[in-house]
Amino acid sequence: MIFKVYYQEDRSEVPVREKTKSLYAEAESERAVRHALKSRPYNIEFVQKVNDPHLEYEKQSPDFKVEQL
Repeated sequence: MIFKVYYQEDRSEVPVREKTKSLYAEAESERAVRHALKSRPYNIEFVQKVNDPHLEYEKQSPDFKVEQL
């Protein structure tokens, strides 16, 4: 499954929408995504499972890259 992760790069900062970044991860579950990203200094705001129509839309972006976790 592919998940879209919304995060802030610094765990100690207050989340600000304008600074929110995202990445795509392939994993078995949301829990697996959170566990794999635990070692990174990210403040994870939200993990969203990406369904097929949404995934096809996101693939059109030149910045689309899926990380294997």
